[in-house]
Amino acid sequence: MVKTITFDQLKTAVENAYAACKDLQGGQNAHYIPYLANVDSGLFGISVCLPDGRVISVGDTDYRLGIESVSKVHTAILALRQQGAQSLLEKIGADATGLPFNSIFAILLENDHPSTPLVNAGAIAACSLVEPVGNAEAKWKAIVDNMTDLLGGAPQLIDELYQSESATNFQNRSIAWLLRDCDRLYDDPAMALDLYTRQCSLGVTAEQLAISAAAIAADGRNPVTGKQVFDAALAPKIVSLMATAGFYQHSGDWLYTAGLPAKTGVGGAIIGVVPGLCGLCAFAPPLDNAGNSVKAQAALKHLMNSLSLNVFSNTHYELAG
Repeated sequence: MVKTITFDQLKTAVENAYAACKDLQGGQNAHYIPYLANVDSGLFGISVCLPDGRVISVGDTDYRLGIESVSKVHTAILALRQQGAQSLLEKIGADATGLPFNSIFAILLENDHPSTPLVNAGAIAACSLVEPVGNAEAKWKAIVDNMTDLLGGAPQLIDELYQSESATNFQNRSIAWLLRDCDRLYDDPAMALDLYTRQCSLGVTAEQLAISAAAIAADGRNPVTGKQVFDAALAPKIVSLMATAGFYQHSGDWLYTAGLPAKTGVGGAIIGVVPGLCGLCAFAPPLDNAGNSVKAQAALKHLMNSLSLNVFSNTHYELAG
């Protein structure tokens, strides 16, 4: 079955989702990170980027938010580009943990395996995999350059967030050294942890994140810049990772109700990918108890359901107009 969606229909759906969810209450900012605790909890925006580079945005989509765990998608792509799909599977894995994003227990349950680059343990391992090994400055450049290619513009380090994260990341320190003890870290633990903390502290906009999601939807080609950022064969790999672990212990519930492979971050952003059709981002700081934005979840569900979009249906979606 082929379903045609017009640009105007999509624009109306984005505007309706924003209107339906803008007054939604519930959740709280990530209080354990001082910088994020102080972000305006009323911020809210939705952005959708299409394969031809057109962007539909409403609300606070130009606010520079802390990317946090959404960055795991971008660095997973970098690791896939540098290491290849099989190597990533062997060295990190692609299994959902079913546990919180910062779980130490998950490492032990998986027989010392980080499981997926979209939880903290796997993301720290992914940073350790980034080449060149042993060179923090060059690794950081590779991370930022890759993200710039995906976003269509350079992210900016939010130094206050970086300092706030560095002062409070006690559990991540434990994760890094446990991975080292299990031979599942591939560079200096302190370096890998710092790179992970820094990438989570990058400032980006919801519109930039939608563009990066659209690059995944378009088989690795940034629709705004036209640059082929990664090989098309890697796109299904990253989408599968987002589907299985993008919402941590709530990933199954999310897919069941939204039908959208997505990735959340405690900064309040959620990116989603409808392969071949669009990349999406919704942003609002208050989170549920799993670290997922309450309002952004509701907005993306509203948008998907109003257009009858679902990646698990047998429908092929085409954009017209």
